[in-house]
Amino acid sequence: MVVLGLAVGAAVLLLQVAVVAPYPEGQVTESCHDMVPRHSHTPHPNPVHSVAVSQARFAPGDRLEVTLSGPEFKGFLLEARNAEDLNGPPVGSFTLIDSEVSQLLTCEDRQGSAVSHTNPHKKTEIKVHWNAPQSAPNHVQFLATVVEKYKTYWVKIPSPVISQPNAPPFSTPEATAAPLSTLPPVSHLTKPFSASGCGNKKFCVRSPSACDPEKESACVFLSFTRDGQSVVVELSGPSKGYLSFAFSHDTWMGDDDAYLCVWEDQTVRIQPSHLTGRSHPVLDSWDTLEEVAWRLEDGVMQCSFRRNITLPGAKHRFDLNASYYIFLASGAVEDGRIHRHSQQPLITYEKYDVTDHPEDVGGSRAPLLLKAHGALMLVAWVAAVSIGVIVARFFKPVLSHPIFGEAAWFQVHRALMLTACVLTGVAFVLPFVYREGWSRRAGFHPYLGCAVMTMAALQPLLAGFRPPLQDPRRHLFNWTHWGVGTAARITAVAAMFLGMDLPGLSLPGPWKTYTMLGFVAWHVGAEIVLEIHAYRLSRKVEILDDTRIQIIEPFTIADAEGHAFKKAVLAVYICGNVTFLLIFLAAIYRL
Repeated sequence: MVVLGLAVGAAVLLLQVAVVAPYPEGQVTESCHDMVPRHSHTPHPNPVHSVAVSQARFAPGDRLEVTLSGPEFKGFLLEARNAEDLNGPPVGSFTLIDSEVSQLLTCEDRQGSAVSHTNPHKKTEIKVHWNAPQSAPNHVQFLATVVEKYKTYWVKIPSPVISQPNAPPFSTPEATAAPLSTLPPVSHLTKPFSASGCGNKKFCVRSPSACDPEKESACVFLSFTRDGQSVVVELSGPSKGYLSFAFSHDTWMGDDDAYLCVWEDQTVRIQPSHLTGRSHPVLDSWDTLEEVAWRLEDGVMQCSFRRNITLPGAKHRFDLNASYYIFLASGAVEDGRIHRHSQQPLITYEKYDVTDHPEDVGGSRAPLLLKAHGALMLVAWVAAVSIGVIVARFFKPVLSHPIFGEAAWFQVHRALMLTACVLTGVAFVLPFVYREGWSRRAGFHPYLGCAVMTMAALQPLLAGFRPPLQDPRRHLFNWTHWGVGTAARITAVAAMFLGMDLPGLSLPGPWKTYTMLGFVAWHVGAEIVLEIHAYRLSRKVEILDDTRIQIIEPFTIADAEGHAFKKAVLAVYICGNVTFLLIFLAAIYRL
């Protein structure tokens, strides 16, 4: 169990490391035009790296060596531009010298027109060849963007201008580069947000329901207040990393309009972004937001801003006068980079128009199908299987009277086990329906689930070939039936331990682990008590004086003397199992 838990933890860690940087492998085609990394920080003004060219003159068809060098850096983007129009398209194409550290990009439909890094490893020099096109302009200048670390980078570092032999003298254009984007004015909130007016004056999403961010630090709160043709947004929650929300057309991450509030250097950066699939958010321009403000206190982050209901010229920004699902998520931040959210986002139960009538709504962090999956598996294995095993193992003499032609214990055992098989089968299908296939983010849990399903289906098939009681093969059947069943129970418990921590059904707090351990101890304790009781009864002996032979009293006769005790143990055991089951079901219901 410990090994499985460590393996799952390692898989989660590797997943988080993989999404730390937006483009660790240099696929930065979104930055081809402006050459600005989508890191949401302001570029440094004074470059410490340089771009050198092997010759100052060139002719169409020439191949020149270009060198980018300086202090250690992790990423870069290199292009050639018309020196008289640095905001124009790339000029010419590149040929790699070392493909392990650099790669060609297709910018503005021109193959090989830019070069970038292949990995985030530190480097001090990059060399490539530039191929001058037949339609080359008179003057060419190379521009490089260099990333030292996520928050430290320089944009459009220029090289010396190179010219064709008979070109007129070069004159520096009035504007050599597009102005760098700047942060919008930001103010500091003087008091916490309040839930007053939710459902009356403003549209609110809250978790737990009816919580108030003014009074409860654990309250996750999002509100929208319409003010003419704009909306004022308030977002609050416990976080020392980031808080975010998004508008989505469905309950799946991807093609969404998202907003991030990121804690860094004792301030909060508020950043619009958009999501393309289940990947790192792509950060957008700040110019769609107004009246940006934030507040940090006692581990609670609060941020607010105003944006227009419709933004016709803003790509990736949704019109707010339509209905969407609303996502709320949080996670860790390291060196300005956001990690994948640590638990499933809170998603509203249905689509809402936040500019329409004010409402006060909640949401769930677990999709309905995954909640049903967890609930059915718990009913099957905490209740049905556990009780069915106890009855078959210890209550044959107690429940020996016939019901519909079979002993009562057998009818109870068969009914409970068939119920468990049906519930397991239904629960097994639900995650595949939800994911529309196999989940690669669930660690070992789905593999254990497949093993449990296989053994659960095998047990009734084995029972169908059960030989008669006096058949010599009956002993082999008993051991096989017991072995497969025991393996299924152990595997099911391991799967439940792992499943409780998965993002899709992440039960809160450490109590879930202790509760599951308590259930296992409860079941094992009941079996130990019944085993001791059976052993004591079986050791009653009768000494025959005439033969002086010690005869062990038959198990069934001795066991019958303890019927009252066994019935009491069974009643207490069933009550305990139901209690554990209700605790888990209540926790799933509250997700």
